[in-house]
Amino acid sequence: MKIAIASDHRGTKFKEEVLEHLKRAGHEVLDCSPVNTPTDDYPDFAFKVCNEVVSGKAEIGILVCRTGIGMSIAANKVKGIRCAKVDSVEDAILCRNDNAANVMTFNYTKDINIIKEMIDAFINAEVLIDERHKRRVDKIIKYENGEYNVL
Repeated sequence: MKIAIASDHRGTKFKEEVLEHLKRAGHEVLDCSPVNTPTDDYPDFAFKVCNEVVSGKAEIGILVCRTGIGMSIAANKVKGIRCAKVDSVEDAILCRNDNAANVMTFNYTKDINIIKEMIDAFINAEVLIDERHKRRVDKIIKYENGEYNVL
């Protein structure tokens, strides 16, 4: 699988460990933050990863920052992105199954082995949207395209 990944300056250590984990598993990884500085801004990296996903150069994206919240907010501003902040293996599976999430972020204060399990679950989970969830995701996409107004 082709995966785009980036971190802000504080997440570099975790990104490097995740990169190695993904490469060992045979994934093609595009590092969208090869150089970080103490003054870099996470939205720039979120936008880079998401543009790789939207363009089809990557199948999914992974964003690394301390809480995962800022990256998630920035990522979800990119048309076509459904980014989920993942806190557990179950979250990783459900956000793919039910919401067709194509980008994930997480809190890097967790144990790196738990993070790797969440990432593996996200990568391996199928998009299995049932009719109820498909209806909801379709509304999100239509709203994003200006084709749906809130009731």
